[in-house]
Amino acid sequence: MAGSSLRKNKRRAMSDINVVPYIDVMLVLLVIFMVTAPMVNPGVVNLPTVGGAKVQALPPVFLTIDANENVIVRKDGEPVQTLNKFELGTFARTQAEKSAEQPIVIAADKSIKYETVMDVMSKLKENGVKRVGLAVKSQ
Repeated sequence: MAGSSLRKNKRRAMSDINVVPYIDVMLVLLVIFMVTAPMVNPGVVNLPTVGGAKVQALPPVFLTIDANENVIVRKDGEPVQTLNKFELGTFARTQAEKSAEQPIVIAADKSIKYETVMDVMSKLKENGVKRVGLAVKSQ
């Protein structure tokens, strides 16, 4: 009987893992990262400088699309010519041959469909104009 009572009182080995200390360590690491993350500024880039570089910016050519979907070419604020959808391709091709880097800015009436503006932009791009932008009115 003495041998059977020893077997009952023996402790069995625990097979469970206590995860509470791991959770405490993870919470401490989370707090450390939350405190240090705003202090890190990854957006600062030290750019090299160039001594005598000149910016050769060409003045943009404005294409104004009015409420009747007429495309008006303006240079220096003055209307130069009015184009239809068929003439726009030849205009874009001649502009690209003159200078492909000259920006063309599209200023469209608010009532114009988005599709019309996108058609003009795609016509310019497929005929070789590299820089196309949209003009907006600041509030």
